[in-house]
Amino acid sequence: MKKIKHSEITPENIYKKRRSFVKKLGFGASALAVSSFPLISNASSKDRNELTSYKDITTYNNYYEFGTSKGDPHRNSKMFKTHPWNISIEGEVDKPIKLSMEEILDSFLSEERVYRLRCVEGWSMVIPWMGFSLSKLLSKVNPTSKAKFVAFESIYDPDQMKGQKYPVLNWPYKEGLRIDEAMHPLTTVVTGLYGKKLPNQNGAPLRIFIPWKYGFKSAKAIVKIKLVEKMPMSSWMWASPREYGFYSNVNPNVNHPRWSQATERIIGEGIWAPRVKTLMFNGYGDQVANLYTGMDLKKFF
Repeated sequence: MKKIKHSEITPENIYKKRRSFVKKLGFGASALAVSSFPLISNASSKDRNELTSYKDITTYNNYYEFGTSKGDPHRNSKMFKTHPWNISIEGEVDKPIKLSMEEILDSFLSEERVYRLRCVEGWSMVIPWMGFSLSKLLSKVNPTSKAKFVAFESIYDPDQMKGQKYPVLNWPYKEGLRIDEAMHPLTTVVTGLYGKKLPNQNGAPLRIFIPWKYGFKSAKAIVKIKLVEKMPMSSWMWASPREYGFYSNVNPNVNHPRWSQATERIIGEGIWAPRVKTLMFNGYGDQVANLYTGMDLKKFF
């Protein structure tokens, strides 16, 4: 398959027009996947498939390293340096490696993947990410039989990230997945969005995205991936274990202790737009529910 360059991806306005044209023809999302991009993944409800604007995606962010207000990351990350950048992959593996961002981009095909981002505060976006399955990256190191979990660590640089000067979280930011979650094809290494280089405020130069989990599970500006035998402690679990469990699957039947998770507000539709029903696993249940067969998802939240 031909490697897609960022310069070859359709601009936002034409991208949306083509998407609308395909819809009018009645082909739906599956035809769009064939005619436009290597992979499109959507939630099941048609009213959730409209793309969020580039402006909203890049100016309304949760990224506490740059501040706790939604507009802080856009304002405070402009000078953040993402080159040179190296990512180490180590731990319970046969072949630990360190890769530069250039090596990653040269080695792996970036595809356009449209996923819904659902945040624990009750809002959501539909984002056209550029990226590839994390499993492709992990296969380079050959995980051993002891590798039961995958831990992610973000950069620690308080000189560039003013938010890290305050003990809002236990820096550097850390997250984790079970190995089968990490190897699932929907778990994505993100390198860009809307066919453009990933903006600093969205996690440049490289982040993880797990579409059936709440957005905070998707570690940004990653510098280390470590395969481990025991469940790692994530930053939000450390901050408030009562509110943020390890699995953090989108589950409308489990309320956050301080608010309901049953509905969500779609960013870009205005504050007075009606809220929509939250879907189990963010709408990706057909693909991922089998990962949790036999588990009590109220206990393992």
